[in-house]
Amino acid sequence: MNRTLNTLQLGIERGWMEFKLVLKDPQSIVWIVIMFGIFLTVLWFQRGTEINGISLALLTLPSLLGMQIASSGFNDVASVLAADREDGTLFRAKATPRGMSAYFIARIVVILLTSIVYLTIILIPSLLIVPGLSETISVGDFFTLAWLLMLGLLATAPFGAIIGSIVKSSGAGWGLTLLPLIVLTAISGIFYPITALAGWVQAIAQVFPVYWLGLGVRSAFNPEVAAAFELTGSWRTAETVLVLLAWAIVGLLIVPKVLRKMARHTSGSEMQAARERMIQRGY
Repeated sequence: MNRTLNTLQLGIERGWMEFKLVLKDPQSIVWIVIMFGIFLTVLWFQRGTEINGISLALLTLPSLLGMQIASSGFNDVASVLAADREDGTLFRAKATPRGMSAYFIARIVVILLTSIVYLTIILIPSLLIVPGLSETISVGDFFTLAWLLMLGLLATAPFGAIIGSIVKSSGAGWGLTLLPLIVLTAISGIFYPITALAGWVQAIAQVFPVYWLGLGVRSAFNPEVAAAFELTGSWRTAETVLVLLAWAIVGLLIVPKVLRKMARHTSGSEMQAARERMIQRGY
């Protein structure tokens, strides 16, 4: 038990340290400012448009939050894991007793904390610029967002980890996850009602977590009448939980095997070659 608690403590402490480094990284700050500046600009221009008496910005905001959860779990995990493999961090963790366990606990801590920061950066200004949000939002809505965040990360992060463990560089990890996320965002009703799409496209979208994350957050922040824009005219909370849980279970069953295989095949010579490539690129 003490070994388990020590590993957990080590992972949490390492995750907290890495999280603080993320907040101090100029590139990360610039990326956050640009991306969330774009999101808030979209909401600003949508605030004066209404659909059936509901602000378009209020309809779009929850979808953006759901998309951000999926992006954190899928894209961010893949790129970070690939980068850690490339610079030898994973190799060093493998060579340390309980190092891999502590490493992945740290990854969970970092992605959870950064996701909370991202969602907060969107939500706080939205209270001021999105019509109707401050009047409809409640403590229960934040509770819904909290369990969607946890379940959404569990549903997406394992598959980001799988991609990150397969590719050879962080850039490849980002690219291999960005394109699928863009496609899924386009067909999942994030920026317009999914009911406007063909039936077969709707069916494909409902297989993946992005649609259900968007739907779940919409159920929390949109007024009840907005459910009329959804496929069945309801929020389908039970189905949201089941689909996200199914993705989480499958991912958590697969990812340990993939990561153990990757760790076994990572050698010191590969780490040195990766380090030389990074030096050549100026890192």
